[in-house]
Amino acid sequence: MSDLDFDTFLKVDIRVGTVLRTEPFPEARKPALKMWIDFGGEIGERKTSAQVTRHYTPETLAGRQVVAVVNFPPRQIGPFRSEVLVLGVPDADGEVVLLAPDQTVPEGGRMH
Repeated sequence: MSDLDFDTFLKVDIRVGTVLRTEPFPEARKPALKMWIDFGGEIGERKTSAQVTRHYTPETLAGRQVVAVVNFPPRQIGPFRSEVLVLGVPDADGEVVLLAPDQTVPEGGRMH
């Protein structure tokens, strides 16, 4: 892995948002969920898909806060257009565990 200078890091806009709703994404190649996330007034609602079905269901994600990169270009995933990249880390089995603040914070808060 190569080093990254601080100015380049600052270009990555990582924000916290609250999951408004989720639904299954049966058209995805690997099991995934569609998510609609509120990032507050400046950014608003954005959608994404994530392969997080091992640890999460639509019911358990609604109302949770998550951390996401909000300034990547949109990406078409089958019939769905993903607008942000939610962040997670692998558990011992390689399954995604979402990153989230350990306290409730305002939507749109930028990581620093």
